[in-house]
Amino acid sequence: MSFYIYGMGTASPRGSIGQAAAVELASQYGCSTDEQQRQLKALYRLTRVKKRHSVLLDSTSTDAEVRQSFFPPMTGPADRGPGTRERMDRYERDAPPLGVEAARDALGDAQIDASAITHIVTVSCTGFAAPNFDIGLIGALGLRRTVARTHVGFMGCHGALNGLRVAKAYADSMPDACVLVCAVELCSLHYQYGWSGDWLVANAIFADGAAALVGGGRPRDGNGGWQIGANGAAMLEHSAELMSWRVGDHGFEMLLSARVPGVIERELRTWLDGWLADQKLTVSDIATWALHPVGPRILEAAAAAVGIEPADYEISREVLSEFGNMSSPTILFILDRLRRRQAPLPCLAIGFGPGLAVEAALLR
Repeated sequence: MSFYIYGMGTASPRGSIGQAAAVELASQYGCSTDEQQRQLKALYRLTRVKKRHSVLLDSTSTDAEVRQSFFPPMTGPADRGPGTRERMDRYERDAPPLGVEAARDALGDAQIDASAITHIVTVSCTGFAAPNFDIGLIGALGLRRTVARTHVGFMGCHGALNGLRVAKAYADSMPDACVLVCAVELCSLHYQYGWSGDWLVANAIFADGAAALVGGGRPRDGNGGWQIGANGAAMLEHSAELMSWRVGDHGFEMLLSARVPGVIERELRTWLDGWLADQKLTVSDIATWALHPVGPRILEAAAAAVGIEPADYEISREVLSEFGNMSSPTILFILDRLRRRQAPLPCLAIGFGPGLAVEAALLR
């Protein structure tokens, strides 16, 4: 069976920062020599990110003075910034309004009243709270108190594809189900102090955002014809230690090995060919690609693995440039733009996460 997409929506925090201002800010948190300053500027240029959004910014900034008060300048080599409890307090405060904005946008796009929602699937890997932001969605949107809730937690960049898998399972078992999927990530809460390669890369590319999708098991007039026909998953060989996301005393800590692009380029195609064959398709049958960018090197490695050109994943590059990597909402930002621009089908969405894991969704 298929999961029909009725509507999609996205939301970004009001505060944003250009990379030129971001690199100047980053120099306050562990950059102690002129050589490190040069390396930091080179790293930020290589991200191909132009702008990112954060709930922590007091105002929009490009090259002007950045106004934020959450992360004080580093006081010494042992300083690691705010503790995890303080960061989670901000998550609990700032995640619900962003999710509500994206969900309201999706409901409006679908032209569906909130009372019609039977299930909520929430997605996040950047915060923990109980009750979580799904409770905020119920109250702010006016959902029924009997709505069934499922949370997909700590799955990383491909988490929204896991969420879509759950939504499709609901619709497959209950054709009258109307499911709201909402992914919210506040990656900027986990900014890390110090001169560590993994942390520097994460500081340079990650950002905040939310995205939502409304769908169900039956087609509706005006839904644009987009439907999820199949989901796929794989753990790439010999890669479990290459990407991780762990809770530390001062926020969550990213490990992203420089070997990840090579593993993706070498291993992805073998699995993908087999999975597509099960769907009676080949790579050449895919008309549109929605690749989660993670970062530019991983995006290019995935494209090389499947044999496509930059023009074939331009929307992925566009979203990375305009928003950075928002973790799980990013793939929904990409799908939203492709759907609104009436990209040809079939479309294949692919995301990567800790493990090293691959998730895919085939849209027809």
